[in-house]
Amino acid sequence: MSLHLGVVAQAPERPTALAVLDFGNSSFGKLTSQTVIANLKQESSLTIPDGGMVKAAATGGGYTGSLNLSLSEARNLGSVLACDFFILGNAQTLRRSTSSDSFYFDAYASLFVVSARTGRLLSWERPNFQASSPAEAEKSLLAELSSAGARFRILRSINRAREDERNERARTTDEQVPVIEAAPDDSKVAEAEGLRLPRPYRRIVPEYPESAARAEAEATVDVWADLDKTGDVTRVEVARWGGFGLDEETVKTVRQLHFFPAMREGVPIPIRVLLRYNFRKSAK
Repeated sequence: MSLHLGVVAQAPERPTALAVLDFGNSSFGKLTSQTVIANLKQESSLTIPDGGMVKAAATGGGYTGSLNLSLSEARNLGSVLACDFFILGNAQTLRRSTSSDSFYFDAYASLFVVSARTGRLLSWERPNFQASSPAEAEKSLLAELSSAGARFRILRSINRAREDERNERARTTDEQVPVIEAAPDDSKVAEAEGLRLPRPYRRIVPEYPESAARAEAEATVDVWADLDKTGDVTRVEVARWGGFGLDEETVKTVRQLHFFPAMREGVPIPIRVLLRYNFRKSAK
C-alpha cells in the first residue's frame, strides 16, 4: 500500500495594478512621471499600465490634473484607470530670489498615492532640491525619485492600505454598524422635516500648517463628522482631501469641537454633518 500526501498549492496573489499619471503638462513633469514609473517597474508585485494609455483614460474620464479630490471623484478616476491604486503629482522647477538679490532654482515634485477602491489619499510627499542651475536641481530630484527609498515609501503606503481595507471589510461583515442620518445641506429643508441642525459651541479654524506653506498649497478639505446625542464628535472621516498636512490639521481641529445636539421633534438625535474648510496661502 502506498501513501500519497496531497499538497494544496495556494494561488499566488495577483500583482497590484498601479497607474501613474503625468506630473503636469511640462516636459519636466512628464519626465518626472516617467522616472517614477521606471523605478516602480523594478517591483515584481506591481503592474504599471502604459503611461500613454493612462493619460488617455484620465482625460477621457474628465480628469484635469487636480490634487484636491473628493472620495467619489477619486474612486471614479480609479475606475476609469482600471487600477487598484494610482499616483497623482505635479513637478516644476522655479527660479527663486533671496533677500540679498541673488537667486537659485528649486525643483520639486508633489506625489500623492491614492486608493482606487476607497478614494482615500494614502500618503503624500514633496521632495525638493535647490541648486544654482535648473539642470542641477532637477538632476538631484530625479535621483531621489529613482531611489530605493522612494520606491519603498510608495510600496509601504500601498501595503498598509491593502491591510487596512481587508480589516475594514472584515469588521463590516462581523459587526452591525449603526446607520447615522446625514444632515441636510439646507436649514429650511431640515426645518420642514422637524429637524434642528447641530451648532458648534464655538468655531475653531484649523491652522495652515508649515508643510502646506512650503508647498504654497491651496485646497478645500471636507470632513464627515458623526455626532452623538450629546453633540460630541465620535468619528471623523475626510471626504475631500488636499494633502500637504491639511487633512490631518482639519481632523485634529474637528475632534476638538463640541456641538449643541441635533434635535428632531424636541428629542436629541445622533447625526452626521459635512464640514468644509478652505485653505489659502497667506499673502506675502
